[in-house]
Amino acid sequence: MIVPDLGLSLSDEVRSALTGGRPLVALESTIISHGLPQPDNLRIAREIEQTVRDHGAVPATIGMVGGVIRVGLDDADLTRLATQPDVAKLSVRDLAVAAASGATGATTVASTSAIAAAAGIAVFATGGLGGVHRYAAQTFDESADLVTLARTPIAVVCAGVKSILDVAATLERLETLGVAVAGYRTKRFPGFFITDSGYELDWQLDSPEQVALALSAQQRQGVQRAALVVANPLPVSEQLDPELHDRVLAEGLSIVERDRVVGKQVTPVLLSHFHSATSGASLAVNVRIILRNAALAAQIAVARAA
Repeated sequence: MIVPDLGLSLSDEVRSALTGGRPLVALESTIISHGLPQPDNLRIAREIEQTVRDHGAVPATIGMVGGVIRVGLDDADLTRLATQPDVAKLSVRDLAVAAASGATGATTVASTSAIAAAAGIAVFATGGLGGVHRYAAQTFDESADLVTLARTPIAVVCAGVKSILDVAATLERLETLGVAVAGYRTKRFPGFFITDSGYELDWQLDSPEQVALALSAQQRQGVQRAALVVANPLPVSEQLDPELHDRVLAEGLSIVERDRVVGKQVTPVLLSHFHSATSGASLAVNVRIILRNAALAAQIAVARAA
Protein backbone atom coordinates (compact mmCIF):
# COMPACT_ATOMS: atom_id res chain seq x y z
CA MET A 1 0.00 0.00 0.00
CA ILE A 2 1.27 3.46 -0.91
CA VAL A 3 0.83 5.80 2.04
CA PRO A 4 0.19 9.45 1.04
CA ASP A 5 1.73 12.44 2.79
CA LEU A 6 -0.66 12.99 5.70
CA GLY A 7 0.45 16.54 6.50
CA LEU A 8 -0.74 19.83 5.00
CA SER A 9 -0.41 20.36 1.26
CA LEU A 10 -0.08 24.04 0.37
CA SER A 11 -0.80 25.25 -3.14
CA ASP A 12 2.03 27.02 -4.93
CA GLU A 13 0.16 30.32 -4.68
CA VAL A 14 -0.42 29.98 -0.93
CA ARG A 15 3.17 28.90 -0.29
CA SER A 16 4.48 31.83 -2.32
CA ALA A 17 2.22 34.27 -0.44
CA LEU A 18 3.36 32.96 2.94
CA THR A 19 7.03 33.18 1.93
CA GLY A 20 6.62 36.67 0.53
CA GLY A 21 4.51 38.06 3.37
CA ARG A 22 1.52 38.70 1.10
CA PRO A 23 -1.97 38.89 2.63
CA LEU A 24 -3.91 35.62 2.81
CA VAL A 25 -7.50 34.79 3.73
CA ALA A 26 -8.57 31.27 4.71
CA LEU A 27 -11.97 30.08 3.48
CA GLU A 28 -13.98 27.04 4.57
CA SER A 29 -15.28 24.41 2.18
CA THR A 30 -18.34 23.18 4.11
CA ILE A 31 -20.30 26.10 2.72
CA ILE A 32 -19.51 24.75 -0.76
CA SER A 33 -20.44 21.12 -0.19
CA HIS A 34 -23.11 21.35 2.52
CA GLY A 35 -24.23 24.96 2.89
CA LEU A 36 -25.27 25.97 -0.62
CA PRO A 37 -27.42 24.14 -3.19
CA GLN A 38 -26.09 22.83 -6.48
CA PRO A 39 -25.29 24.15 -9.03
CA ASP A 40 -25.05 27.59 -7.40
CA ASN A 41 -22.48 26.40 -4.87
CA LEU A 42 -19.58 26.15 -7.34
CA ARG A 43 -20.29 29.54 -8.89
CA ILE A 44 -20.53 31.17 -5.46
CA ALA A 45 -17.32 29.46 -4.28
CA ARG A 46 -15.51 31.05 -7.21
CA GLU A 47 -17.15 34.42 -6.43
CA ILE A 48 -15.94 34.24 -2.82
CA GLU A 49 -12.36 33.62 -3.94
CA GLN A 50 -12.59 36.41 -6.52
CA THR A 51 -13.90 38.82 -3.87
CA VAL A 52 -10.80 38.13 -1.76
CA ARG A 53 -8.59 38.78 -4.81
CA ASP A 54 -10.49 41.96 -5.69
CA HIS A 55 -9.62 43.34 -2.24
CA GLY A 56 -5.93 42.60 -2.52
CA ALA A 57 -5.46 39.24 -0.78
CA VAL A 58 -4.86 35.63 -1.80
CA PRO A 59 -7.73 33.18 -1.12
CA ALA A 60 -6.85 29.89 0.58
CA THR A 61 -9.90 27.65 0.46
CA ILE A 62 -9.26 24.62 2.65
CA GLY A 63 -10.51 21.06 2.22
CA MET A 64 -9.44 17.42 2.10
CA VAL A 65 -9.01 15.57 -1.19
CA GLY A 66 -8.10 11.90 -1.19
CA GLY A 67 -6.97 12.00 2.42
CA VAL A 68 -4.75 15.06 1.95
CA ILE A 69 -5.53 18.40 3.60
CA ARG A 70 -5.17 21.02 0.91
CA VAL A 71 -4.63 24.67 1.80
CA GLY A 72 -5.53 26.49 -1.39
CA LEU A 73 -7.85 24.42 -3.58
CA ASP A 74 -7.51 24.55 -7.35
CA ASP A 75 -10.61 24.71 -9.54
CA ALA A 76 -10.70 20.94 -10.00
CA ASP A 77 -10.73 20.50 -6.20
CA LEU A 78 -13.48 23.11 -5.82
CA THR A 79 -15.53 21.34 -8.48
CA ARG A 80 -15.05 17.98 -6.77
CA LEU A 81 -16.20 19.28 -3.39
CA ALA A 82 -19.15 21.09 -4.97
CA THR A 83 -20.44 18.20 -7.05
CA GLN A 84 -19.32 14.90 -5.51
CA PRO A 85 -22.25 13.33 -3.60
CA ASP A 86 -20.35 11.71 -0.72
CA VAL A 87 -18.22 14.60 0.54
CA ALA A 88 -17.68 14.19 4.28
CA LYS A 89 -18.15 17.03 6.76
CA LEU A 90 -14.88 17.29 8.70
CA SER A 91 -14.42 18.94 12.07
CA VAL A 92 -11.07 18.91 13.88
CA ARG A 93 -11.66 15.52 15.48
CA ASP A 94 -12.27 13.93 12.07
CA LEU A 95 -9.13 15.06 10.25
CA ALA A 96 -6.69 12.30 11.20
CA VAL A 97 -9.18 9.45 10.74
CA ALA A 98 -10.38 10.91 7.43
CA ALA A 99 -6.78 11.20 6.21
CA ALA A 100 -6.05 7.59 7.10
CA SER A 101 -9.23 6.59 5.27
CA GLY A 102 -8.31 8.53 2.13
CA ALA A 103 -11.50 10.56 2.42
CA THR A 104 -12.59 13.60 0.51
CA GLY A 105 -14.21 16.12 2.82
CA ALA A 106 -15.14 19.71 3.47
CA THR A 107 -13.78 21.55 6.49
CA THR A 108 -16.01 23.26 9.04
CA VAL A 109 -15.35 26.55 10.83
CA ALA A 110 -13.50 24.63 13.55
CA SER A 111 -11.23 22.60 11.29
CA THR A 112 -10.63 25.44 8.82
CA SER A 113 -9.56 27.71 11.68
CA ALA A 114 -7.19 25.11 13.10
CA ILE A 115 -5.67 24.23 9.72
CA ALA A 116 -5.26 27.87 8.71
CA ALA A 117 -3.50 28.74 11.95
CA ALA A 118 -1.23 25.71 11.58
CA ALA A 119 -0.34 26.86 8.07
CA GLY A 120 0.45 30.39 9.25
CA ILE A 121 -2.69 32.15 7.97
CA ALA A 122 -4.00 34.77 10.40
CA VAL A 123 -7.39 35.74 8.91
CA PHE A 124 -10.39 33.55 8.11
CA ALA A 125 -13.73 34.52 6.54
CA THR A 126 -16.91 32.53 7.02
CA GLY A 127 -20.67 33.08 7.13
CA GLY A 128 -21.71 32.36 10.70
CA LEU A 129 -20.23 30.51 13.65
CA GLY A 130 -21.64 27.40 15.24
CA GLY A 131 -22.61 27.71 18.87
CA VAL A 132 -24.77 26.43 21.69
CA HIS A 133 -27.93 24.83 20.36
CA ARG A 134 -31.37 25.46 21.76
CA TYR A 135 -32.28 22.90 24.43
CA ALA A 136 -28.56 22.26 25.01
CA ALA A 137 -29.30 21.87 28.72
CA GLN A 138 -31.01 18.59 27.79
CA THR A 139 -29.01 17.54 24.71
CA PHE A 140 -25.53 18.94 25.50
CA ASP A 141 -25.42 19.92 21.82
CA GLU A 142 -22.70 22.51 21.32
CA SER A 143 -20.61 23.20 18.23
CA ALA A 144 -16.95 22.23 18.22
CA ASP A 145 -16.32 25.70 16.77
CA LEU A 146 -16.37 27.21 20.26
CA VAL A 147 -13.71 25.00 21.87
CA THR A 148 -11.50 25.21 18.79
CA LEU A 149 -11.66 29.00 18.72
CA ALA A 150 -10.59 29.02 22.38
CA ARG A 151 -7.21 27.54 21.40
CA THR A 152 -6.67 28.91 17.90
CA PRO A 153 -5.09 32.37 17.40
CA ILE A 154 -6.84 33.57 14.26
CA ALA A 155 -9.18 36.41 13.30
CA VAL A 156 -12.58 35.05 12.25
CA VAL A 157 -14.78 37.42 10.27
CA CYS A 158 -18.40 36.29 10.51
CA ALA A 159 -21.98 37.53 10.77
CA GLY A 160 -22.35 36.31 14.34
CA VAL A 161 -24.00 32.95 14.93
CA LYS A 162 -26.99 31.53 13.15
CA SER A 163 -30.19 32.76 14.75
CA ILE A 164 -31.45 29.17 14.98
CA LEU A 165 -28.99 28.73 17.89
CA ASP A 166 -29.13 29.97 21.48
CA VAL A 167 -27.35 33.28 20.94
CA ALA A 168 -27.19 34.31 24.59
CA ALA A 169 -25.73 30.97 25.69
CA THR A 170 -23.22 31.07 22.83
CA LEU A 171 -21.95 34.50 23.88
CA GLU A 172 -21.65 33.27 27.46
CA ARG A 173 -19.60 30.26 26.34
CA LEU A 174 -17.32 32.42 24.20
CA GLU A 175 -16.68 34.63 27.23
CA THR A 176 -15.96 31.64 29.45
CA LEU A 177 -13.60 30.19 26.85
CA GLY A 178 -11.67 33.45 26.58
CA VAL A 179 -12.61 34.21 22.97
CA ALA A 180 -12.73 37.95 22.27
CA VAL A 181 -15.74 39.16 20.29
CA ALA A 182 -15.79 42.62 18.72
CA GLY A 183 -18.48 44.12 16.56
CA TYR A 184 -17.32 45.71 13.33
CA ARG A 185 -18.43 49.34 13.57
CA THR A 186 -21.11 48.35 16.09
CA LYS A 187 -21.55 47.07 19.62
CA ARG A 188 -24.59 45.02 18.66
CA PHE A 189 -24.04 41.33 17.98
CA PRO A 190 -25.41 40.36 14.56
CA GLY A 191 -27.86 37.50 14.14
CA PHE A 192 -26.67 36.14 10.79
CA PHE A 193 -29.82 36.62 8.67
CA ILE A 194 -30.68 39.74 10.66
CA THR A 195 -28.55 42.76 11.51
CA ASP A 196 -29.10 42.75 15.27
CA SER A 197 -29.55 39.63 17.40
CA GLY A 198 -30.63 41.76 20.37
CA TYR A 199 -27.40 41.35 22.36
CA GLU A 200 -24.79 43.95 23.29
CA LEU A 201 -21.03 43.49 22.91
CA ASP A 202 -18.26 44.97 25.04
CA TRP A 203 -15.98 45.90 22.16
CA GLN A 204 -16.14 47.58 18.78
CA LEU A 205 -13.47 47.82 16.07
CA ASP A 206 -13.97 50.41 13.37
CA SER A 207 -11.49 49.69 10.57
CA PRO A 208 -9.43 46.88 9.04
CA GLU A 209 -6.35 48.63 10.42
CA GLN A 210 -7.74 48.55 13.95
CA VAL A 211 -8.49 44.82 13.67
CA ALA A 212 -4.95 44.25 12.38
CA LEU A 213 -3.61 46.24 15.34
CA ALA A 214 -5.55 44.02 17.74
CA LEU A 215 -4.01 40.94 16.11
CA SER A 216 -0.54 42.43 16.42
CA ALA A 217 -1.16 43.28 20.08
CA GLN A 218 -2.30 39.73 20.77
CA GLN A 219 0.83 38.33 19.16
CA ARG A 220 3.21 40.69 20.97
CA GLN A 221 1.59 40.31 24.37
CA GLY A 222 1.85 36.52 24.19
CA VAL A 223 -0.97 36.13 26.71
CA GLN A 224 -4.06 35.11 24.74
CA ARG A 225 -3.98 32.13 22.37
CA ALA A 226 -7.65 32.26 21.37
CA ALA A 227 -9.39 33.59 18.28
CA LEU A 228 -10.61 37.12 17.73
CA VAL A 229 -14.17 37.03 16.42
CA VAL A 230 -14.97 40.03 14.23
CA ALA A 231 -18.76 40.21 14.03
CA ASN A 232 -19.68 41.94 10.79
CA PRO A 233 -23.42 42.64 10.54
CA LEU A 234 -25.36 43.03 7.33
CA PRO A 235 -26.64 46.55 6.64
CA VAL A 236 -30.27 46.86 7.69
CA SER A 237 -31.25 47.27 4.03
CA GLU A 238 -29.75 43.86 3.17
CA GLN A 239 -31.01 41.74 6.06
CA LEU A 240 -33.85 39.24 5.91
CA ASP A 241 -37.09 40.92 6.96
CA PRO A 242 -37.09 40.51 10.77
CA GLU A 243 -40.81 39.72 11.01
CA LEU A 244 -40.47 37.07 8.30
CA HIS A 245 -37.36 35.73 10.05
CA ASP A 246 -39.10 35.39 13.43
CA ARG A 247 -42.15 33.70 11.95
CA VAL A 248 -40.14 31.21 9.90
CA LEU A 249 -37.86 30.44 12.85
CA ALA A 250 -40.85 29.69 15.10
CA GLU A 251 -42.31 27.43 12.40
CA GLY A 252 -38.99 25.62 11.99
CA LEU A 253 -38.58 25.03 15.71
CA SER A 254 -42.10 23.59 15.83
CA ILE A 255 -41.22 21.21 12.99
CA VAL A 256 -38.06 20.10 14.80
CA GLU A 257 -40.02 19.41 17.98
CA ARG A 258 -42.89 17.68 16.15
CA ASP A 259 -40.59 15.39 14.17
CA ARG A 260 -38.22 14.82 17.09
CA VAL A 261 -35.20 15.95 15.10
CA VAL A 262 -32.04 15.86 17.22
CA GLY A 263 -28.27 16.27 17.02
CA LYS A 264 -26.56 17.17 13.76
CA GLN A 265 -29.83 17.02 11.82
CA VAL A 266 -31.37 20.04 13.55
CA THR A 267 -29.40 22.72 11.71
CA PRO A 268 -29.91 21.30 8.18
CA VAL A 269 -33.63 20.89 8.82
CA LEU A 270 -34.02 24.45 10.08
CA LEU A 271 -31.93 25.97 7.28
CA SER A 272 -33.85 23.96 4.67
CA HIS A 273 -37.10 25.26 6.14
CA PHE A 274 -35.78 28.83 5.98
CA HIS A 275 -34.89 28.37 2.31
CA SER A 276 -38.28 26.99 1.33
CA ALA A 277 -40.41 29.22 3.57
CA THR A 278 -38.70 32.42 2.40
CA SER A 279 -38.78 31.39 -1.28
CA GLY A 280 -35.00 31.53 -1.46
CA ALA A 281 -34.63 34.93 0.22
CA SER A 282 -32.59 33.44 3.07
CA LEU A 283 -30.17 31.90 0.56
CA ALA A 284 -29.64 35.27 -1.11
CA VAL A 285 -28.93 36.80 2.31
CA ASN A 286 -26.51 33.95 3.08
CA VAL A 287 -24.55 34.72 -0.10
CA ARG A 288 -24.41 38.45 0.69
CA ILE A 289 -23.07 37.60 4.14
CA ILE A 290 -20.15 35.48 2.96
CA LEU A 291 -19.19 37.88 0.17
CA ARG A 292 -19.15 40.85 2.55
CA ASN A 293 -17.15 38.89 5.11
CA ALA A 294 -14.65 37.79 2.46
CA ALA A 295 -14.16 41.41 1.44
CA LEU A 296 -13.61 42.59 5.02
CA ALA A 297 -11.28 39.69 5.80
CA ALA A 298 -9.17 40.57 2.76
CA GLN A 299 -8.97 44.19 3.88
CA ILE A 300 -7.84 43.06 7.35
CA ALA A 301 -5.23 40.74 5.84
CA VAL A 302 -3.92 43.58 3.66
CA ALA A 303 -3.73 45.92 6.67
CA ARG A 304 -1.93 43.27 8.70
CA ALA A 305 0.58 42.62 5.93
CA ALA A 306 1.30 46.35 5.69
